[in-house]
Amino acid sequence: MAVTAAMIKELRELTGVGMSMCKEALVEADGNIEKAIEVLRKKGLAQAEKKAGRIAAEGLSYAYISDDNKVGVVVEVNSETDFVAKNAQFQEFVNNVAKQVVASDAKDVETLFAEKWIEDGSKTVKDALTEKIAVIGENLNIRRFAKFVNDGSGYMVSYLHAGGKVAVLIELATDKQDAGLTEIGKNVAMQIAAMSPKYVCREEISEDYLAKEKEILIEAAKNDPKNANKPENILEKMIQGKLNKELKEICLVDQEYVKAEDKETVGQYVAKAGKELGANVSVKRFVRFETGEGIEKKEEDFAAEVEKAMKG
Repeated sequence: MAVTAAMIKELRELTGVGMSMCKEALVEADGNIEKAIEVLRKKGLAQAEKKAGRIAAEGLSYAYISDDNKVGVVVEVNSETDFVAKNAQFQEFVNNVAKQVVASDAKDVETLFAEKWIEDGSKTVKDALTEKIAVIGENLNIRRFAKFVNDGSGYMVSYLHAGGKVAVLIELATDKQDAGLTEIGKNVAMQIAAMSPKYVCREEISEDYLAKEKEILIEAAKNDPKNANKPENILEKMIQGKLNKELKEICLVDQEYVKAEDKETVGQYVAKAGKELGANVSVKRFVRFETGEGIEKKEEDFAAEVEKAMKG
């Protein structure tokens, strides 16, 4: 596959590695971005994959929980500008989209679009979106949503950061319904917003993922001249240590709790706070939306740098 300037730019933003090295990695990976990231990591040139660097689209991520705490949703609705995201009409529309998802059985956005609009049954959700585009004068899009249904053994809490740049929905597993759970959930949701974990705990991580990460760490270690004369058993311990460190960063309950004064983990904080309420409490699941993540807004002016890299 031919390597394009856009591909080089995307890889650069994902890894922070220079243009020329990104081009070489893409050539080696036959244009496959994910394989190119692995190539760079094995050479010790890139850290564990970063999220797409610049947040590209505007709009709002919004979390909403029904009054009875039975259904919680997170939605992302995009606009072209941040100015529109602060518009009261747009914010009301996002709130109505969230209510639509609460009442809906849709599993994806396309199915949601075909449903009758909760505010006016004479039109579909897609019709309502089209009308809002005409009124506001910008292209808008309902990009994604997630939904939790409480089976009675949980307690849901939502959190919005920076006016909708990040939205978090968390469900705690608990054997006692107590208003104090709101504070626990809010504190953990703030942690999720700030630290962006991928999993609740290590048990959620697949063996394939662990095997792939270990393979990458082994290759990176072998390619590091500083490790040339290290015994195999020392290398193994070093690699396992790096893997454990990575897992602590991506697993919520293993992360160091940012509001703690000592070295308390999130899991320890939740258990301790639950005990103070006379309840067994743990994190059941969470979802985190960051507005525009993975969407590219505008082409930055990397023209000269890209052209130089393409010419080798």
